Amino acid sequence: MEVFKKQRTIAVIITAIIVLSTIGWYVWDTNRERLILATTTSTYDSGLLDELVPKFESQYHVYVDIISVGTGQAIATAEAGDADVVLVHSKSAELAFVNVGHGYHRIGVMYNDFVIVGPTTDPANIRGLSNVTEAFIRISNCGNQGECVFLSRGDNSGTHNKEVSVWTDAGIEPSADWYLEAGQGMGTTIQMANEEQAYTLADRGTWLSYKTDVTLEVLTEGDLILLNPYGVIPVNPEKHSNVKNQLAIKFVQYLISTETQQMIGDFKKEGEVLFKPIARDVSQCISLGFPNQAQELSWYDSQ
Repeated sequence: MEVFKKQRTIAVIITAIIVLSTIGWYVWDTNRERLILATTTSTYDSGLLDELVPKFESQYHVYVDIISVGTGQAIATAEAGDADVVLVHSKSAELAFVNVGHGYHRIGVMYNDFVIVGPTTDPANIRGLSNVTEAFIRISNCGNQGECVFLSRGDNSGTHNKEVSVWTDAGIEPSADWYLEAGQGMGTTIQMANEEQAYTLADRGTWLSYKTDVTLEVLTEGDLILLNPYGVIPVNPEKHSNVKNQLAIKFVQYLISTETQQMIGDFKKEGEVLFKPIARDVSQCISLGFPNQAQELSWYDSQ
């Protein structure tokens, strides 16, 4: 009986310790500062953020709330003051965001590229082309003959903006007869294209994350205009006083640090590198649309 009482007492003490520890952890946990990151579906769907964010959270004892949408919606979220920092991939949208004062200190982080994926039967005969404009012309001709379909993201994302620019360069206004719009993120668009056996433009990172689940294949790649650079931009506290500016700056510093840039370069899917780090390569950044990279590096490194 005495032994039983002692065991019960020990059990009660252990339970009390666990409960008190849990309560203490909960209080500490809910007091963590939260950073809101508005970013593209490609950084999320590819798994890259799963690789990078936990280490930042641990290092600074914070939470990162990720809003994963198209570039247009990510920037709109930030313009409303509902994000602290944006990580996106549309130069024109990024510059407009900065030029009107919603963001500041835009800096290049990495790039991947776009590819045209489509059915293995390839009715438009674009397999092996490295000229994306020619590929789009062939898809248009094929579509007008009723032999193929192109599925656009249609969501004002960086990918959608790139696609629209290629149609414009080709002098083509896609026809509704063969041109469909998903209005979805990249991963869902790839899955829908697979169901329709349609062509679509995809970023390579998301494609590699989904390719084993579909029967589509990469048919056109390698054109320089398909390079897809990503910029990170803190939301301007002068426009939105509620944003966590100092934490946003720390996040940018983390992304462009030598260590994190190495992590980005080492991140692979299906044995392939998904993103190429560029933050510390000033000349490459300039060529990819970040003319002030050297000055921005100096600014962030001095904070």
